[in-house]
Amino acid sequence: MSDCLFCKMVAGEIKPDVVYEDDAVMAFRDVNPQAPLHVLVIPRVHIATTNDLTAENVDIVGKLYLAAKQIAADEGVAEPGYRMVMNCNPGAGQSVYHIHLHLLGGRAMAWPPG
Repeated sequence: MSDCLFCKMVAGEIKPDVVYEDDAVMAFRDVNPQAPLHVLVIPRVHIATTNDLTAENVDIVGKLYLAAKQIAADEGVAEPGYRMVMNCNPGAGQSVYHIHLHLLGGRAMAWPPG
């Protein structure tokens, strides 16, 4: 999608602070971090919201979580703990309409969130 911020990052038009990438996934530091570690993990294919997921997307969603697990280990937050969140639509706080997994760590997380 030509107007999607994350698609522009995947295409190389915008250069995020990438911490991980492979053929299916890209991960980069959030520009407005909510924790000492705040990384967004995105699929290279455009899927607007989690409501748009289909059975064909099972593999890519799994790859998002496996990438987040690896990043958490690489960044030293795996053992103390980390949080992964996906927001869907405005009421949940989604502001970029390209699914993305927030990986947060490096501090204690409160519950309930929000």
